[in-house]
This record gives sequence, C-alpha cells and structure tokens, in this order.
Amino acid sequence: MAHSIKPRIMYIEYKGNDLTGPARIGRVTFSKTGETLYYRGKSFQSLKGNGFKANYFDVDTLEEYWISGPKKSGGDSLYATNVATEIDDDVREEYWIEIRNNPDLKHQKHT
Repeated sequence: MAHSIKPRIMYIEYKGNDLTGPARIGRVTFSKTGETLYYRGKSFQSLKGNGFKANYFDVDTLEEYWISGPKKSGGDSLYATNVATEIDDDVREEYWIEIRNNPDLKHQKHT
C-alpha cells in the first residue's frame, strides 16, 4: 500500500537557458509514488540525474527546474546569486520559524 508523501516547503528555481533563474519558496505536493511533484498547477518529474543544472522538468513544457529542500542557512540556489527569492504567503511564517529558525523575519517576503 502506497503512503502519500506529506506536502513540504521547497525551493523551486526555473532554469530556462541560464545557470540561475527566478525562484520561489513554496509548498510542493507529491504524487502517491513520489515520482511527480506539484506546484502552482504545474507537474514536475525527476531528470533522474540526467540534468546539467536542473533536477526536475515541467511535464507540460519540458522546461527545467532546480527543486530542493530549503537550507537552514539560506543560500538555496544551486549557483550563487544575489537575486532575492520570493516566499509564498502561505508558507512564509513556517519558513522563517521552522526552517530558518529566525522568527523575527516571519513577515519578510524575500530571502
């Protein structure tokens, strides 16, 4: 019997044709098998190690993404960037309190 995987806060970065791209912190849900991730109406599947700068692709558009669990220290992008990452409103407090252990920033909308 397959257990459903609990939704979790993840770092989602669009790779397009570049090493860095626009990114967000948001809640991702999973298929029962864990093979597919869902975020904002998009479905993502693993590149199974075949990606150059990405680890998932959008099932509909084949565009590549880097999706990973956010780090307690921040610095979630695969490659260093000075671009602030937007945090979805529905996960902002949980991100700052539970993941970053910095409740003073719970109203901050970007990393």
